[in-house]
Amino acid sequence: MEKLSNGVRDHCLISDYISPSAPAPLKQPFVIGVAGGTASGKTTVCNMIMSQLHDQRVVLVNQDSFYHSLSEEKLKKVHEYNFDHPDAFNTEVLLSCMEKLRSGQPVNIPSYDFKIHQSIESSSPVNPGDVIILEGILVLHDPRVRDLMNMKIFVDTDADVRLSRRIQRDTVERGRNIQNVLEQYTKFVKPSFDEFIQPSMKYADIIIPRGGDNDVAIDLIVQHIRTKLCQHNLCKIYSNIFIISSTFQIKGMHTLIRDINTTKHDFVFYADRLIRLVVEHGLGHLPFTEKQITTPTGSVYTGVDFCKRLCGVSVIRSGESMENALRACCNGIKIGKILIHRENNDGRQLIYEKLPKDISSRHVFLLDPVLASGYSAVKAITLLLSKGVPESHIIFLNLIAAPQGIHALCKKFPMLKIVTSEIDASLNEDSRVIPGMGEFADRYFGTNNINSKVSSLSANLKLS
Repeated sequence: MEKLSNGVRDHCLISDYISPSAPAPLKQPFVIGVAGGTASGKTTVCNMIMSQLHDQRVVLVNQDSFYHSLSEEKLKKVHEYNFDHPDAFNTEVLLSCMEKLRSGQPVNIPSYDFKIHQSIESSSPVNPGDVIILEGILVLHDPRVRDLMNMKIFVDTDADVRLSRRIQRDTVERGRNIQNVLEQYTKFVKPSFDEFIQPSMKYADIIIPRGGDNDVAIDLIVQHIRTKLCQHNLCKIYSNIFIISSTFQIKGMHTLIRDINTTKHDFVFYADRLIRLVVEHGLGHLPFTEKQITTPTGSVYTGVDFCKRLCGVSVIRSGESMENALRACCNGIKIGKILIHRENNDGRQLIYEKLPKDISSRHVFLLDPVLASGYSAVKAITLLLSKGVPESHIIFLNLIAAPQGIHALCKKFPMLKIVTSEIDASLNEDSRVIPGMGEFADRYFGTNNINSKVSSLSANLKLS
């Protein structure tokens, strides 16, 4: 392909970087293991983490659900059975359920009745989530279970406190008498803690003394989880990808704009809301200078001054949908236009460009709601480079991006910044984003019916 002027490097084939039909890895959930001795406060810690992660879908899986059912022979000698030994749990079923949840599949978690020591027929359906918390006394003991975890927590509580809690729980909730609880604790619980549970503390990333009473530790854990949730797998490869933090509000807006049954009015309304968020996030990546001003009260406020040299460039036609949000955030901003025509599956032709004359001295927001294969984006960015815009001064804004397009841009333009609201799974054979949201421009500007009528007319003319 041609070499553009102004010293821009050769335009190599994007097909060297991507394969449109190549499967992309799904975003993995963040798996947390919470271990500790009996009645150490594991459940309290898990509930506190879940309550603070209210904007994420959090799934709690309890190791106690995977106890083996006792046979009639073992039930006759239930007081001789060690419920704190690793062999008391059906780890194979636990591993199977966790693997399904990690791969995005719903599962049925067994239900265990502690009064009759049996897995009862009814099971609890659990859907996959952004965060999976696996809680239990021995979840850090088995290396196969540990390997599933992104974060390992051990709740460390004084032995006397744990014993008093255990007595209260087993007598009130499980119908046992104090004498049996103390005998079981002395014969099985404490020896198993010393042999299996406490040694697993060495595998923990975080140890929480005092359990649920340690608010500082739990706040730090939640902050760390939120940071990790914002990191897509590709963010670990490319440091120039930025995804706005996902919340139920953002997920709900994505649900609406992706729904084939959403009306044009609702599509535009929620697309505009998402675009505004992306634009504002992009503004945060511009350089700034410190500035002191005087407030109406006569006080001095130390703040920052916005970047003055800024412009937008929209890729016609879908990129024009993002112009209003950019103007609303940046009063009087100049916006250029680029029209790129698709010649075939892997070719793009520049048809039209109208850019600010001084664009080389500006930071540029490149606007296009969908990053698919990356062919059009590469063509647009290469044009901007040929106009003298430094690669590090270009911020590409879009609503959704396919992994293939991200690979194409980040490998060719490592100084470019990409800001998006969600990374989708992959591309299909027609280089369309999956799951995607269809033809964005047609849905936004209401030209779906027009295009279908033109296609139908063309087909009729060919037949005649």
